[in-house]
Amino acid sequence: MSKKKEEAYISKKDGTTTETSETDLIKKGEYLVKIIGCDHCHTPKKMTDQGPVPDMDRWLMGHPANATVPEIPENVVGPGKWILMNNDLTVAVGPWGTSFGANLTPDDTGIGSWSYEQFKRAMTEGKFKGMENSRPLMPPMPWQSYKEMKDEDLRAMYMYLMSIKPIENVVPSYIPPSEIQ
Repeated sequence: MSKKKEEAYISKKDGTTTETSETDLIKKGEYLVKIIGCDHCHTPKKMTDQGPVPDMDRWLMGHPANATVPEIPENVVGPGKWILMNNDLTVAVGPWGTSFGANLTPDDTGIGSWSYEQFKRAMTEGKFKGMENSRPLMPPMPWQSYKEMKDEDLRAMYMYLMSIKPIENVVPSYIPPSEIQ
């Protein structure tokens, strides 16, 4: 699963903790990743009669490296204007610039080389790649909503993400607003 076996604990209603199996923690992580909606921005979509649905063959791989990004119409994006997303919801454009859904798989092009501490820092402090002195994560990543997540929930999510199929996919870099045409 990961470089070392993680200790797994679950909090009980009475405030105590109990050890749980790695399998149970991974299942909890899967549940959290799904209900939080990580796939909304981190999984390419297939267009169906009911609208876009996650492409499960590319689960959480982020914006496809080989995908083209449509041209942004002039004078549409900016303060007091529109925020846009591409048709598979892995690219967002707004006053912050252009951001791409990151690869959350355990491949080295994703979070495969990240420690748990890096994952926690990204999720709770909004730091790019979980590195202390890095740029902030850009919208629509709602890291501010995760600041109060319990350590056990973050650890469960991390363990789940480290257990899924690794997909090699180098997501394009963030584009600041000054570089948007």
